[in-house]
Amino acid sequence: MPRPRCERCQRPLDHCLCPLIPALDSRTRVILLQHPSETAHALNTARLAALGLNNAELRIGEVFDDLHDLLATPGYHPVLLFPGDDAQVLTAYGEAGDKPLLLIVPDGTWRKARKLLYLNPLLGGLPRVTLGQVAASRYRLRKAPEAGALSTIEAVVGALNTLEQPACFDALLAPFETLIEGQIRAMGVETFQRNHGRE
Repeated sequence: MPRPRCERCQRPLDHCLCPLIPALDSRTRVILLQHPSETAHALNTARLAALGLNNAELRIGEVFDDLHDLLATPGYHPVLLFPGDDAQVLTAYGEAGDKPLLLIVPDGTWRKARKLLYLNPLLGGLPRVTLGQVAASRYRLRKAPEAGALSTIEAVVGALNTLEQPACFDALLAPFETLIEGQIRAMGVETFQRNHGRE
């Protein structure tokens, strides 16, 4: 019989993360487009990001039929958080009159994120933005495909910390850190060091 789960964070009730999930306000609207294969992932950081931000939304699918309406959300300038040769490095908002961003964040492996862009041509037409200097990922359980690769929640926190400084969104990372520590404990520190210790 499966363990009872929290309806909100989807974790087993005895490991519910809800007490750690903040409710942060942001000028930026964050739309997380999650590939369906990510929903069952143990960490599911896109879900944690959406739960912790009042001005965020998580959508799950491969083809998003209402993208046109979504990108036309009044009062926002839509951009895609995704690397590319033409991607602009994010900087802080200027004057209060600046139109805040509608930050579209694909969630999935690199291959699946690119597939989302391919299946939704409107996304490919958006201006791309990327993070400048990034700290090493805290996602110590994953071999990053390349230097500077971050989990979805880390990328969102980095983007918001840059755009809305001096506001700080690091509180979003609290449940993520707890999940990782729990998984390290479950596998045993020795196994973790053997498989994931820094080179």
